[in-house]
Amino acid sequence: MGFPKDFLWGGATAANQCEGGWNVDGKGIALSDVQTGGSVNEPRYTTYVTKDGERCKAPMFAPVPSDATYEVFEDCYYPYHEGVDFYHRYKEDIALLAEMGFKVFRMSIAWTRIFPNGIEDEPNREGLEFYRNVFKELKKYNIEPLVTIFHYDMPLYMEQNLGGWTNRKLIDLYTKYAETLFKEYKGLVKYWLTINEINSTILIKNYVPNMSEEEIRRRYQELHNLLVASARAVKVGHEIDSENMIGAMVAGVSGYPRTCSPDDVLANQKRSQDLFYYTADTMVRGEYPAFAEKIWKENGVKLEFGENDEKDLKEGTVDMMTFSYYSTSCTSTDPNVEKAKGNFTTGAKNPYLKYSEWGWSLDPTGLRIFLNDLNGRYNNLPMMVVENGLGAIDKLEEDGTIHDPYRIEYLREHVKAMELALEDGVNLIGYTSWGCIDLVSASTGEMKKRYGYIYVDRNNDGSGTMNRYKKDSFYWYKKCIESNGEEI
Repeated sequence: MGFPKDFLWGGATAANQCEGGWNVDGKGIALSDVQTGGSVNEPRYTTYVTKDGERCKAPMFAPVPSDATYEVFEDCYYPYHEGVDFYHRYKEDIALLAEMGFKVFRMSIAWTRIFPNGIEDEPNREGLEFYRNVFKELKKYNIEPLVTIFHYDMPLYMEQNLGGWTNRKLIDLYTKYAETLFKEYKGLVKYWLTINEINSTILIKNYVPNMSEEEIRRRYQELHNLLVASARAVKVGHEIDSENMIGAMVAGVSGYPRTCSPDDVLANQKRSQDLFYYTADTMVRGEYPAFAEKIWKENGVKLEFGENDEKDLKEGTVDMMTFSYYSTSCTSTDPNVEKAKGNFTTGAKNPYLKYSEWGWSLDPTGLRIFLNDLNGRYNNLPMMVVENGLGAIDKLEEDGTIHDPYRIEYLREHVKAMELALEDGVNLIGYTSWGCIDLVSASTGEMKKRYGYIYVDRNNDGSGTMNRYKKDSFYWYKKCIESNGEEI
């Protein structure tokens, strides 16, 4: 059967990780702009000043005192400030994507370029024009933009002064922001994602040790407000342009029971319900799933519902399910089982899988399983894999070549898995591998953890020329797209 003729091959980026230009042309400061660099062994930090004037930093995702003020410190390194300078080099980068034959390019819009503090009455015209020029450049090469409206770049003002997504005012502010984008880019963009990895709000409880019950309850309320905001955006997007295809973007949580023990099987099912289906079901079906009541009870959660929240959720269901998929994990009820280690990796180690340098399992068959599960659960709803890839250390040779057979192998096996899923009957319409051009890692803040087909000469400390080089995987993916997945 193979891939359909109109399959959307492409790649994915995020504004805060690649754009740079963090304080130019009217852009406001985002929460991500006060996050330092890190590594697989050293966490990223959020920098702030206490009410007594003490300069402090907290591990990313850890709570910051409510009376503290976020601040950029001169002696700290913030890799997002420059990214890989897509802001000034987007024409060069898009030309390279076109050379590979991209059909779609997933990117995000920095909220702070449009509404610098998130609360302005009128949008920043310079920001709007920047993205309009990017979309026109993509259209010149017949590349469809797939635009994420909110991708981990909260305006710092809203986090600092409004309390972030715990404040229901953000639902209206986000809706206004989304409406602005739908109106401005009608005819230029038809594929949209509302909120990147929207379930990450509650995924974090698995990554932050000893998170308080109060903090966990707060995060469920944040997720509720995000879900309502997303649903409202879907409604508005359809009203403005009936051609818009608007999707969820959920962090893929998939895995296996560590053994055939019924306890492990049940624990794995519960993990999937809590961390993935709780969110995905609500976005696709328009209401919380039946097991949500148990999750709320276990975590002492009493959600604050607005008067029209249930109506909004019901009327704002998504047109497609999109998700990130990098690896799988195992669930075990045995406290002594060997754990998988690596940033953002939890659970027991799978003896049947290999692991990357950063502790991520390599499991293409897991992608096929996950696609089949989602296809059956959501009645053949269109799907895209919008993040997938291998972070690895690449070497720039003296002749300007980069040999990355490990990445080609990873991608090849996942392309095979997608083709098999299509043969299984899955309604898969597109694939955008993550970090198609090297960018700053969101999890570690590093440059050396590279995902791209295009090498960017930049180091962990910010040094480098920013020059672009084609990796071996560049030519491999070009052939893959040209042959529609047949020559891999």
